[in-house]
Amino acid sequence: MTAKPDIYDITIVGGGPAGMYAAFYSGMRDMRTKIIEAKQELGGFMRTYPEKLVWDVGGFEPIRCEKLIHSLEVQARTFEPTIVFGQQVDQMYKREDGLFVLSTRTGELHYTRTILLCAGRGMTQVQRLDIEGASRYELTNLHYTVTELSRFSDKRVLISGGGNSAVDWAHEIAKVAVEVTITHRQNEFTAHEQFVAQLKDRVHVMKPYKISRLCGLGDRIEHVELIHLVTGEAAQIEVDEVLVSHGYDRDSGRLVEWGLEKSEYGAQVDVQMRTNIPGVFGAGDFITFESKVRLIAGAFSDAILAVNSAKRYLDPSAPHMANVSSHNVRFLEKNKALSNLEQG
Repeated sequence: MTAKPDIYDITIVGGGPAGMYAAFYSGMRDMRTKIIEAKQELGGFMRTYPEKLVWDVGGFEPIRCEKLIHSLEVQARTFEPTIVFGQQVDQMYKREDGLFVLSTRTGELHYTRTILLCAGRGMTQVQRLDIEGASRYELTNLHYTVTELSRFSDKRVLISGGGNSAVDWAHEIAKVAVEVTITHRQNEFTAHEQFVAQLKDRVHVMKPYKISRLCGLGDRIEHVELIHLVTGEAAQIEVDEVLVSHGYDRDSGRLVEWGLEKSEYGAQVDVQMRTNIPGVFGAGDFITFESKVRLIAGAFSDAILAVNSAKRYLDPSAPHMANVSSHNVRFLEKNKALSNLEQG
């Protein structure tokens, strides 16, 4: 006799900030929830910069990314969702009875009444420096992310890149380094305006330049040659460490082949986070809509709207949103337990 499949109200594809908050909020809506994460840990793209300071999440003072991930994971587990690691969702089909079946590259099947796509940037691959011989320095002083800020203490550091990560790292590294230079191939940075405006007070800015050559003895870079992209003028900088922040190549796998209306980032959704496939919703960096805010804080809002839409897809008579936590019955026992702990 064939066992009945384990069926969930909502299955969240991706365990980044949108996926983690969606797991918490779907618990507030009393939905049976599963997260499927392709990697072996939650956090998504935030795992690429654990030492980075995050300033723009409401209710938090500037917080290290790794600590924010920890807080989000604790919150995500509040209502004990099922979490599956190491499985990349590949295909989806909808049965005649309306149930969705998700299959992963490892062959597992997952059954769910709704799907929430929080795949973020997908399986990302860093854009490496396309210069002959660059790879031999990757084990020493050529970096594509920062895992330990102390690595740059009292060093001369060159940063290549013009986006938020490059500019953020320039500010952070300047606190511990002897000298920081940031080079960008464009005339204008694409990072947040305020942080760009503060750069000149803390670091040496060179633009529009690009790295043309890495020079060193053995496996360490000793100086870097740059070329001005308008005049062709060459410059040389002595360095102890080089950080390249040129972005990431995105790979969303076969999710975008499901018949979803596509956008430049993944799937197009409406203002209620609904895709063009009934029962399939989206949140976070994987989706686009007219007023989309590409911040971690924006991912939380996306997740709330998506879960509310999924709840009403399952039960059109359900309230449009969950009761606030101070009045939500799902917190009664948890509040009592916390109160008793504080009193004890």
